[in-house]
Amino acid sequence: MSEADTVSAPPFTVFTSRQRTYFTFLLGYLTLASSLTATIYLPLIESLSKQYNASVLAIDLTITVYLVFQAISPAFFGPLSDTLGRRPVFLMTFAIYLGASLGLAFNENSYAALLVLRSLQSIGGSAVMSLAYAVVADISLPAERGRILGPMLAATNFGPCFGPIIGGGIVLATGQTQWAFWTLVIFGASSLMLIGWTMPETGRNIVGSGEVCPRALWETWWSVIRSSGRRERQDDYECSSNVYSEKSGKGVWSFPNPFSSVRLIFYTDTFLILWSAGSPYAVWYCIQASIPLIYGQRYGYNPLAVSLCFLSGGAGVIVGGFVAGRLMDFNYKKTAEPYGLPVDRVSGDDIRNFPIEVARSRGSYTLHVLSVGTLVGYGWAIERGVHASIPLILQFFIGARCTIVLQLYSALMVYIFPDKAGTAAASNNIVRCTLSAVAVAILQPLRDTIGDGWMFTSIGLVDGALGVFAVAVLRKWGWNWRRARTGHD
Repeated sequence: MSEADTVSAPPFTVFTSRQRTYFTFLLGYLTLASSLTATIYLPLIESLSKQYNASVLAIDLTITVYLVFQAISPAFFGPLSDTLGRRPVFLMTFAIYLGASLGLAFNENSYAALLVLRSLQSIGGSAVMSLAYAVVADISLPAERGRILGPMLAATNFGPCFGPIIGGGIVLATGQTQWAFWTLVIFGASSLMLIGWTMPETGRNIVGSGEVCPRALWETWWSVIRSSGRRERQDDYECSSNVYSEKSGKGVWSFPNPFSSVRLIFYTDTFLILWSAGSPYAVWYCIQASIPLIYGQRYGYNPLAVSLCFLSGGAGVIVGGFVAGRLMDFNYKKTAEPYGLPVDRVSGDDIRNFPIEVARSRGSYTLHVLSVGTLVGYGWAIERGVHASIPLILQFFIGARCTIVLQLYSALMVYIFPDKAGTAAASNNIVRCTLSAVAVAILQPLRDTIGDGWMFTSIGLVDGALGVFAVAVLRKWGWNWRRARTGHD
């Protein structure tokens, strides 16, 4: 591409740097719906067991069901956002989330209602991560997405830090679990207001690069009020509806096909990517699910002290989020250099002609080797009953590593399906949540059978060995498989 062509090329997005910065923090806050809702619940397990007169295994079932719906929900809402738009789906899912949270806050004695409402809460809150990845793909250049994903996901990861503290502190202070659910009601209501008033539509099939004026439901409430009585003027907004004449500024309702997300799992390259993203997520979920039992039973900590044990790993998750964002952009640039590929920061690179699989997997071997060592050390530190500081330090490194790998490969999945960002992110959610649900379901029986040492050793070896295999195959053949699939020579 000549310099003249580059100058005349239309920009990838017209959203300003300030707007993209706002999206970074808004999406970080909204994606707490997934991490905060999941982790605030973990310190409540024993209290919920007493409150609902149910066994710990029965309460664990609510966690498994939550994870099942966490996998299913994005399979509907991700593809729907690709046709209807990001904004209406955000409004829809948070309305469901808020209603379920209210139900949980008022439910005091029905285990059946707990199971159903927790499922609805998962349906409403679990699609947000897939939608957030899709929005990032809408508004940022391929070479610069790490700048948004890093801080956004670091903000998201405050959930694993503070969710357990909020849950454990509430139980210790009040002896009641309902206040934890009221906290989620407040969060859900504030999120719904922020979406309604400040989040414009970003779907590229609806507003293009942001030049097309969104209409009706796709406008922010503030824009509707501001433009009242002036709707016939094309210059009411900072966009021009005649730039992309084929786009109307409105999405199209179509019944979402969940199998469009499932279908992506069965391509060889995407299966390897999805495993590489899902396996570390499942590992980290096992760590989190085991913390209340390990530090509560083995170390004898009270609920608040147990909740503080989540902080170490949560700090690692936050650090990992920032590292992953920087690593994405750095690896992208370093991979482009030996191939002699330019990095287009105006209209964006053609990912079909870029070995993005190689870029995103740089450094993965080292991360997998470190993962095996930390998981084995973590398991045997607990098994031997060493000072609690040792497993807590290891939790930091496990959390950081799992987050870096998860984010690198989650972003890769969206990269290779740029026209189906919501669908691609949903397929990622299906795999990682399914793996987590299976892992949590067998966690306690496995722990009872072989103990903490061998359990975490087994988890580390399986995750590390299969991860290294997936990376090796993906780096060697992934780009060719993708090009063959898309029919690009």
